[in-house]
Amino acid sequence: MRTVPFLLAGLLVVGGGVSGCSSNSMLNSITPDDDFRLATDIAYDTNGDKLDVYTPPHAQNAAVVVFIAGGRWEQASTLPKEKYRFVGEALSAKGFIAMVPNYRTYPQVKFPDFVEDCAKAVVWAHANAKYYGGDPNKIVVLGHSAGAYNAAMLALNADYMKRAGGDRAWLRGMIGLAGAYDFLPLTDPDLRDLFGPPENFETTQPILFADGSNPPMLLMAGEDDNIVNVSNTNNLYDRIKRNNGTVEKVIYPKMSTHKIISSLATRLQSQSDVMKYVVSFVQRTTAAPPKQNNYGIQTSIPK
Repeated sequence: MRTVPFLLAGLLVVGGGVSGCSSNSMLNSITPDDDFRLATDIAYDTNGDKLDVYTPPHAQNAAVVVFIAGGRWEQASTLPKEKYRFVGEALSAKGFIAMVPNYRTYPQVKFPDFVEDCAKAVVWAHANAKYYGGDPNKIVVLGHSAGAYNAAMLALNADYMKRAGGDRAWLRGMIGLAGAYDFLPLTDPDLRDLFGPPENFETTQPILFADGSNPPMLLMAGEDDNIVNVSNTNNLYDRIKRNNGTVEKVIYPKMSTHKIISSLATRLQSQSDVMKYVVSFVQRTTAAPPKQNNYGIQTSIPK
């Protein structure tokens, strides 16, 4: 494994709170590179969308985690899958098959095209899991920020998986990190165009599909997040619970949008328990038969 003491110390000082490409580059620079097999640039759709697969050694019937990156639905093309090697490695180190897709973004496409791309990536994961040592019956989607929105739409609205040639029942769980789920009214011109026309705005909100029929969901966020307000997580959690759906919630008093994703990195996991919750959730939801466990638990981190 590579060791970069000075750089690691600097990241620990900022607590993972640095942002954008520089943050991802630093995280990747301290990521171990000898504990996984990597298959890159695999086309999963005729649109040219591609994904990378991170496989732990000797994987056999492993759970598959499809990680969907964020970026306000506008940056996935400029923050491609390669920038999330630290996420793929961290998941692989826990024994999971990690699949990290690119998907099309605005202005190339508008809603719902980017959600449909992610559905196709999950369908591909289901069809090809066994080739990499994964179990197609143990698929969990993990999303961050705008990527958590995409993942939530797959979990809450069965039409997306169906239109992609799959089945929402393939999803054993969904994990959202600092996700956007309930953000009307739309005021920014680019978001109004991205999710437009205005008469369709309500159909763009994950919370409005929270009828309780969802696969188990784990929603994690920080109270002090100044990019994605924690109300998104609280409101979706409350709606799912009210409809007797299966959901867990973890709220941190201090956890930014950037820090919650950087906390997954192997060298930074000691700074928070974000990865512990992720691992526990994936293991529990893929170990038991679907909808046979009680996942309706709210977990609040003491201040």
